[in-house]
Parts: sequence; structure tokens; C-alpha cells
Amino acid sequence: MRAKTAIMQKKGNFKMGIIKLKNRVCVSAVASVCGKKEYDGLLGAFFDEHSDDDTFGRPTFEQAEEEMQRRCFAHALKKSGLTQNDIDAIFAGDLMNQCTASSYGLLDYGRQYFGLFGACSTMAEAVLLSALTVDGGYFERCAAIVSSHNCTAERQFRMPIEYGGQRTPTAQWTVTGSGCAIIDGGGSGMYIKDVLPGIPVDRGVNDAANMGAAMAPAAAHTIKRYFDESGRSPDDFDVILTGDLGEEGHGLTTELLAYEGCSLGSNHLDCGMLLYKPEQDVHSGGSGCGCSALGLCTYLFERFKNKEIKNALFIGTGALMSPMSVAQGHSIPGIAHLIHFSSEV
Repeated sequence: MRAKTAIMQKKGNFKMGIIKLKNRVCVSAVASVCGKKEYDGLLGAFFDEHSDDDTFGRPTFEQAEEEMQRRCFAHALKKSGLTQNDIDAIFAGDLMNQCTASSYGLLDYGRQYFGLFGACSTMAEAVLLSALTVDGGYFERCAAIVSSHNCTAERQFRMPIEYGGQRTPTAQWTVTGSGCAIIDGGGSGMYIKDVLPGIPVDRGVNDAANMGAAMAPAAAHTIKRYFDESGRSPDDFDVILTGDLGEEGHGLTTELLAYEGCSLGSNHLDCGMLLYKPEQDVHSGGSGCGCSALGLCTYLFERFKNKEIKNALFIGTGALMSPMSVAQGHSIPGIAHLIHFSSEV
């Protein structure tokens, strides 16, 4: 890391640390749309819709990703019994330049729109900001929506898949998927208790084919900050779900925290390791904005819905790079945003 970052920094009345919500805020409904590979994976039974050819009936993969977000939002509204006019604001993002999948995909809904980019951490960022604005009384109900598409990400960050480029063992498979969470003051049984915004961490990793190594230091940093400040321990949570570290990043995060005297144990899971079956050969696991979004909107939401868990930490992780920054030799900073979900109000 280039410079040590203080866990707590004060400026006036502002504090960099855990933000405890004052009012009841919950994830009242979710929806998820995915591609064929994701549907054939471990969580296929929970998705609302999938495309057998990953195009969703559109002529380009970029337009297919726009269509994923459009359909995902439509599913969330239908499942919640709401209309678009019931949504005060949308917080949305994706991996495409200038968040074009979100901007075009949600254009026809005519709602107040905030385009976000937190790389693969964007779902956590969108839920976090939605929760804070609802808790503060600025909005009554928000939608957090993100997406990624394997073919659009490969075209933008590496090379078109038609080139048949070889992938290294540490490489991850960008998820074709979109997730939407409706955030309001309802009573779903999946309440947002507190949040911890991430601080960028750069440990000098410059391998664009090893996102796990770039994101692991940020994940460990945020998790350690949370436990140090809250006084809680990993044993207080049924699940600690990171975003898309994959096998490589999951192992590195575990090692970094163990070095700091913090053992996460068997309740530390990763969305990048939950989506695919071993025989699908995604190398180190899944990645992309859609990875943690699908994990949140299927695996985590279903476990709260079925009353299998009472407390969970969701840590969205992202690699804050661009094709240009990598081409110019920059290292890759990581970011990790944390949300504490509970079954209790």
C-alpha cells in the first residue's frame, strides 16, 4: 500500500467509519437476470430469467447488457407489486465506458438516476447509497441495479472473445448477469443495520489477469476496520460474503486477515465461488458487477427469506482500473464497501 490509511479520520463533525442507520431500512424485493453459463451453474434455480445465447434478443452484446438491466428492473417491480412511479431514485452501474448499459437500459423508466462506477463493488455501493438516502428521509424507496456481460467486458478490457485469447489460471470469468434490489422502509426480514464505505487500497498489483490479488488487500482492510471499530468478531455473523475475489483473492484475504490476528473461518464465502460448477472451468471464479449482484439477490436474500441466517456481512469488492490505466503501467487499486444485514429490525 502506498501510504498507511488511518482507520478513523475526523474533519469537523464528519467521521470516516461505520455509519449506523437510524431508521428501519430493508431490502424489500430482489430480481436477477443472467446468461446461459450462470443459469447452468449452482444458483440457476433462483434466477428470474436467463438468455440461452446471452443476447436477450438484441443485435449486439452491449445492447444485450442494456436489455438485462431493463428486464431485471421490470422483474423487481413486478415481484414487489410496485410501478416505476413508486421508485424515487435509481442507483445503477456497470463496467462499460460511461455506464452506458445502465444509462440506456433504464432510460425509458424516467426516474431520478445516479450512474455509479465502483468496478465489481458497484452493487454494494448502490445498495449502500440507497440505504443512506432512505434512512436520511431524502427518498422513500430506491432501486439498486447493476450488470456485467462477459462479452462486453472482454471486448473493453482485454480482447473480443472471437480472438480466442488464452486465460491465465488466476483469471476470473466476467459474469453475464444483472441484479436489482429495492431498498425502502418495509419489513422483508433483511434489514440494513450499518454500513462501512471503502477506502481505496493500492498494493502495487499490476496484473490485469489477477483481479483477486488486486482486490484482496482492500477486502482485508475494510473487514479489519469494521471489526476493530464495531468490537464485533467473525463469530457474530452467520455469513461473511465477499463480492468476487475468486479462489485467488479469497485465499489472499484469508491470509492477510490471519496475519492481523483475525480468522474468518468457514463462514467466509465469496460470490465468485458460488455461481459456477467446477466442471464449468472459470479458472479462479466469477467476477464483474453482476457477480456480487447475483450473489446478493439470490444466495443471500434467499437465506434471509428462509430464516436460515440472522446476521451477515456483505463486502463488495472492486478493481479500480481502466484499459488505459493498465496500458500506461499503473498498478490497480482495490475498493471494498461493507453492509451489515440482519433479520432483526
